[in-house]
This record gives sequence, structure tokens and C-alpha cells, in this order.
Amino acid sequence: MSALDGLYQEVILDHAKRRSGKGLAAPAPGHAVAESHQYNPTCGDEITVRAELAPAPPGAEDAEPVVQRISWEGEGCSISMAAASVLAETAPGLTRSELLGLIGAFRELLRSRGTVEPDEELLGDAAAFAGVSRFAARVKCAMLGWVAAEEAVGRTG
Repeated sequence: MSALDGLYQEVILDHAKRRSGKGLAAPAPGHAVAESHQYNPTCGDEITVRAELAPAPPGAEDAEPVVQRISWEGEGCSISMAAASVLAETAPGLTRSELLGLIGAFRELLRSRGTVEPDEELLGDAAAFAGVSRFAARVKCAMLGWVAAEEAVGRTG
């Protein structure tokens, strides 16, 4: 195992243990909120993701809503829980479009079968899941919370 693979494995294990964003948080008044529940019948992983977006500031009619928080509740393997944790840490402060772009980049990485180098600047800790792309059966595990967030954010518009 390379040093980078070891670091990535550490990131995943850390997120699997401490689980940022776990527990469906109550939204702030005036914020858009939507949820999505996803289930992976292959392994039994399941998750409910709540996306909370703040409206664009007054006078910025062309501005997009901004993700305030991604919270979640679920059970599953370390990969799915760690991926949800990474998403919960990464998403706040992004606009809806930026979050959807991030989800698209994560999906591309995971579907690449190891042919795409992770863009650590864009993906942050999500780059740690690059090795998962070599295991087709685990890709859905890593994507589960991200797909739920994508669906939830789509419902807030």
C-alpha cells in the first residue's frame, strides 16, 4: 500500500468513527429544507439525508441558495457512513450548483474504475474514496448519501 493509499484509508476510517452531520438537524426558520431516503438492497445500507439551504441574500436575486447544512441518519458499512460524513463537512457554504458539481465530480471519480485521478482541491476529503472506484460493488455504498443529497437539493428548488 502506498503512503497516499494509507492516508486515504485513515481519512475514511476517521469519518466512519466520528460521523460528522449524523442526526437530522432542525432547519433554521426561513431556510429551504428537503430530505431523501436511499436504500442499497445489495448490502442493506440505508440513509436519510436532509439538505438545508439559506435563501439568496436580499438584493441578490440572481444569486443561488447556499447550503447551510447537510445532516443525515443511517446505518451501513464504514464506506457509506464515512462518505456521508465527508459530504456533511464539505457541503456547507456551497451554492446549489456548486454542490451538484461536486456530486458529479465524486460520481465521475467513483465510476472511473481507478482511471481518474482525484482532484483533491475540488473534492477535499472525498478524494479519499478514489480506491473505492476499483471495487464496483462498493461504489454504490460510497454514493448512497451523495445521491440522497443530490435528490434532496433538487427538491429545494
